[in-house]
Amino acid sequence: MAMMNLPRQAPAALLLVAAALFLAPAPGAAQRYVAMADSLHPRIKYADSLVSANDRCMVTQQKLNLRVRPVYVNGVPMGFC
Repeated sequence: MAMMNLPRQAPAALLLVAAALFLAPAPGAAQRYVAMADSLHPRIKYADSLVSANDRCMVTQQKLNLRVRPVYVNGVPMGFC
């Protein structure tokens, strides 16, 4: 009996997965760039409303990446590339 309901359940399950992917927040959606004097290297404001202490990546000196989670040093976020 369960095998007979499989064709009807498959589209519903597919629709549910598609809706979950569509409604899921994008990675780094809460972070945003904060305008600074140097427009090439803005700081990042994170979801906890703290702004990164650095304005460029400590490793490559490039613009900070919104998708990379910060490391908190003494409660202050440090962004990375």
